[in-house]
Amino acid sequence: MKKEKSATALKYDGKAAPKIIAKGHGALAEEILAVAKEHGVLIHEDEELTKLLAKMELGDSIPKELYLIIAELIAFSYVLQGKFPDDWHNIHQRIDLKT
Repeated sequence: MKKEKSATALKYDGKAAPKIIAKGHGALAEEILAVAKEHGVLIHEDEELTKLLAKMELGDSIPKELYLIIAELIAFSYVLQGKFPDDWHNIHQRIDLKT
């Protein structure tokens, strides 16, 4: 039996903690994912994180217990998009900035 899909969308303005801006199950989850893909939003699939976020209400900021994991996901998404802070130094030369 196929498990019903769940989705939770976060918005981060770079200042305050990310907030829940959309969430749903089944057809609504599929629609959230489709809109995200349509707008080039990176999607991270994590069943346990989705369960935790699903317990929250729309407009809620993520709790401090999730700051580290969400910060890592945001930072990784920036790297995937080639975005780096102005004062960032590629000291390990592991990221090719020319591509």
